[in-house]
Amino acid sequence: MPRKKISTTIYITPEQNDLLKQLNLKTKVPVAEYIRQGIDLVLSKYKSQLPGQLTFDDHER
Repeated sequence: MPRKKISTTIYITPEQNDLLKQLNLKTKVPVAEYIRQGIDLVLSKYKSQLPGQLTFDDHER
């Protein structure tokens, strides 16, 4: 079952837009999906700065 998505506005550079469109034409993956994947990468990279409960693995580092 697909998850509900929230609409938002972002501003990207013309170069980013052109490259995303080229990627879309080649792969047929929607540009919005690439943007969501990029957000997931950033959230993963900075997850230590997000609030949340520590796991045992996090505590041992």
